[in-house]
Amino acid sequence: MKDAARNSPLHENAAHESAWKHITGRAVFIDDMPDAKDQLVAQIFASPVARGRIKRLDFTKARAVKGVAAIVSAADIPGHNDVSAIGANDEEILSTGELNCVGQAIALVLGENYECCYEALKLIELEVEELPAIFGIHEGIAAQSFHPNGKHIIARGDCDAALAESDFLIEGEVESPGQEHWYLETHCAQAQLTEDDDIHVYSSTQNLHEVQEKIAGMLGLPLSRVVVVMPRMGGGFGGKETQSAQYASLAALGAWITKRPVRVWLNRDQDMDWTGKRHPFYTKYRAGFSNDGKIKALHIMTYANCGWAHDLSRSILDRCLFHLDSSYFIPNLHFEGQLVKTNLPSNTAFRGFGGPQGFIATETVMNRAARHLDMDPVEIRRLNYYGESPRDVMQYGHILKDFRIPRMTDDILESSRYYERKRKIDKFNAENTYVKRGIGFMPVKFGISFTNTMLNQGGALVLIYTDGSVAINHGGAEMGQGLHSKMIAIAAHDLGVKPENIRLLHSRTDKVPNASATAASSGTDLNGAAIHDACVQLMARLRKVACRVFELDESEGDKIVFDDGVVTSPNGAQLPFQAIAKHAYILQISLAASGFYRTPDIGYDPFKGRGKPFHYYAYGVCVLELELSTLTGEYRLTDVEILHDVGDAIIPNIDVGQVEGAFVQGFGWLSTEELVWDDKGHLRTNTPSTYKIPSIGSVPDPEHFRVRLLQNATADAIYGSKAVGEPPFVLAIALMQALEHAIVSVGTDPKRDPQIRWPATWESVLRAVELQKT
Repeated sequence: MKDAARNSPLHENAAHESAWKHITGRAVFIDDMPDAKDQLVAQIFASPVARGRIKRLDFTKARAVKGVAAIVSAADIPGHNDVSAIGANDEEILSTGELNCVGQAIALVLGENYECCYEALKLIELEVEELPAIFGIHEGIAAQSFHPNGKHIIARGDCDAALAESDFLIEGEVESPGQEHWYLETHCAQAQLTEDDDIHVYSSTQNLHEVQEKIAGMLGLPLSRVVVVMPRMGGGFGGKETQSAQYASLAALGAWITKRPVRVWLNRDQDMDWTGKRHPFYTKYRAGFSNDGKIKALHIMTYANCGWAHDLSRSILDRCLFHLDSSYFIPNLHFEGQLVKTNLPSNTAFRGFGGPQGFIATETVMNRAARHLDMDPVEIRRLNYYGESPRDVMQYGHILKDFRIPRMTDDILESSRYYERKRKIDKFNAENTYVKRGIGFMPVKFGISFTNTMLNQGGALVLIYTDGSVAINHGGAEMGQGLHSKMIAIAAHDLGVKPENIRLLHSRTDKVPNASATAASSGTDLNGAAIHDACVQLMARLRKVACRVFELDESEGDKIVFDDGVVTSPNGAQLPFQAIAKHAYILQISLAASGFYRTPDIGYDPFKGRGKPFHYYAYGVCVLELELSTLTGEYRLTDVEILHDVGDAIIPNIDVGQVEGAFVQGFGWLSTEELVWDDKGHLRTNTPSTYKIPSIGSVPDPEHFRVRLLQNATADAIYGSKAVGEPPFVLAIALMQALEHAIVSVGTDPKRDPQIRWPATWESVLRAVELQKT
């Protein structure tokens, strides 16, 4: 909580530290950096087929193009030709002969300008033996095309017996769609050699350490000779957690071969065509309920379309299974998942990381059960919430503590006037034929930590200079989410200095080694705690220095107040922070400290399906209302209210912005963002004109788009805050309930389930409306 006696920036609203640079255009992203001397640009020669074998590859004519400096293939890689994530060893940097998807990299053309590179691409001679390809989940299941070691099972109780004894059963299937990341900055990297033939790379990446590892392995270098720098990123959303390593490696390989600086940059079409998306999932379910609405058993078999390589698919499937309970205690369950191998670009991390695909399945079950029992969708959810023992044990055996959803549900139902509005909507729908309305509710319980336990660690380096200014290095990546702003606030609070006296330096591997990716919503938790650790070390030294300056016994060091750049002794004497820093230097006391943090008491055994995969849970609830045209299938949100738990927010207004952005991105996933491939594996929705992300007109005006942060909340994380990046994305699943509410009113049978295909484009909704009438 806020200490009223101090001028701390913690738990106060603040501007994003780079906002003015973004607004004025001063922010420099990697492709904005000035060209280095003798710099080359690059273009990737990519597979034109979804599956095949290279029979002949000839660069002779292409290499003769004026301005082409080199054409690099797999044969030119001196070390490991591997860019796969987490040791899967199934994804080459450049193909050695097997082609597995449209867009797989075969060669890199390096030239003085893009024009000569484009000309050379046309002259590369490629002969391919084209082979049958698999694109969809159903094709993959039928062909038994699965990634190895891709099955995961979590079970509890006797699911089959409980299903047999239930009052009624629900069986069905649901498909959750893929989604393009559509970050504003496409993939980009710039590499050059130093005078010692070390490699220095600027990469738009969420995962500096992995980029460093892949480049070092490719070139046969120790990690200490590869420096990766991430100045700022124009969005990532998971799409740059692993897949940025491909393009950074290509830039580094080009620089290594030519001894000249190289920039690799993808245009929008290339980025959409060649990079992985959110995993589409296909889920079959059987659920048993009692007549009073309590769920007795849930059997789920879910399949993820992983694309051709593993990437992070196993961990994404894990998180899906971890979140199939949603917010509900399910006494008997069998959750099983499988990874389907297809000939599409390798699908990868995306905000929510498999969690949303799990939620959508269980929430579909709850909606259907509510219709069958003629219960309000909110009430059947409240009836099945986690509660007191024994209803507090999750499917993997961990005891759920501090479950805040019930009180948050009560809060938002009252503030949104849910029941009153629902009655009015039902009356409106009964009186109108061509326009219908719907209201939806969604609770979210989202686990926070990397599901791969070893990744839950963070590092930092904090430097104090003799003039009192401070520089921070940490292992996280600033991609617009406000991570740097929070780090500045933590350091300013810990050191008792003004935020404007702190300089946040670029994230880089030669300052903070072995950093985990900025992902799993854990950037603030891990890096903030590491900065705090470094600051605690520095303050212990500075308090001893201050005791000497103020002529106090060291036992009185804790009574000295460092606040707002001023250091005050117990007797009221004051000195500027700068003076104490200067005295520390004179006394030969180190003004630098390395901080470290590891998340405590977590671990999961995938073979037993038991453990504690998450340190804590973030919670949220949402009520949204929409209006639908039954003539066109067009619909629009008319009101959205969100109550979200971010603990004791470090910077509240930044967290509100994250909640808003996550919700809108989730809404886009379920409404307008449709991925369409042709029968040859080419993405046809690969431009802003064909792939529709939400716009400013997709959400209501501010009066009808309200976000509140849960008050009087704290967490076992840095300064009581909670993660905010991913959990609010799931709140958009309230759209399912609201659309179903509106569409059901079109027909005469209130228990008939709407047949909506996700994403719920206007065409999909119109089809569902017409089917509901029959």
